[in-house]
Amino acid sequence: MTFESIYKEYWQKIFRVCMGYVNDHDWAKDITQETFITVWQKLPEFRNESAIGTWIFRIASNQCLRQLEKKNRAQQNELPFRVEEQAEPEAYQESKEERIRFLYKCISELSETDRIIISLELENVKQSEIAQIVGISEANVRVKIHRIKEKLTMKFKKHEH
Repeated sequence: MTFESIYKEYWQKIFRVCMGYVNDHDWAKDITQETFITVWQKLPEFRNESAIGTWIFRIASNQCLRQLEKKNRAQQNELPFRVEEQAEPEAYQESKEERIRFLYKCISELSETDRIIISLELENVKQSEIAQIVGISEANVRVKIHRIKEKLTMKFKKHEH
């Protein structure tokens, strides 16, 4: 498989996984690019011990975790307060794009493990691969996906009222 074909097949999927982690379009794009730089550099070393997609998703999740760690360290050195504007949700007329943005916001509020699990599930990655990427059993992945979906459903119900 050539780098170009890998890039074409996985770029959107990796971008969406990164969005699930960081909930910031530009930052997710940067992390996606960094992921593919690493894939480009390490591709000759890939040993086919797992599926190429599993390997790429693992690189992406590690990149996301590193970036979040850097951001957390940087924020510890900032002032202890921040002024943020909260947008009021529109009562009944939310566009699909707004609902997707809200979904990414909800996903970004999950624990790190839950974020990667649901992001991979949304990309239709097999649960056996998710288990490999995250390092837990396949049965545990199924339970976690069910619980995550319940959490997200509750957030959507609250948001709609």
